[in-house]
Amino acid sequence: MYDREARYRMEETLNAARIEYQERVVTHLASRRCDLIRISPSGAVLSLLTQFYVPQQFYLDIPDARIAKIGCVLMKTFPNNTIEARFLKLLTKKEMDRIFVFSTHPAHRDRVLDVRNW
Repeated sequence: MYDREARYRMEETLNAARIEYQERVVTHLASRRCDLIRISPSGAVLSLLTQFYVPQQFYLDIPDARIAKIGCVLMKTFPNNTIEARFLKLLTKKEMDRIFVFSTHPAHRDRVLDVRNW
């Protein structure tokens, strides 16, 4: 499935995020903090604060941009505590703009939200 879809260019960003996943098939969700450092409509690169086991499937929350429970699949794990994940659905332009507005990356300093489209 992922080898046939269009590739989107990753753009650098810096947002606080949270990974949520089920531990050992129990009914509660465990959550870990992370940083969103690169994003595209189809995937993201996340920087983990500590080294821990990341399951194959998890949810990604971006609380500043008010985007909750993006379904993700783990694609790669890198040795410098970063992971690459693919989204189960493409993010819309509106969601991407909201992420960039709340980013602390210097490249997105002058971005503003259009409140008419909210």
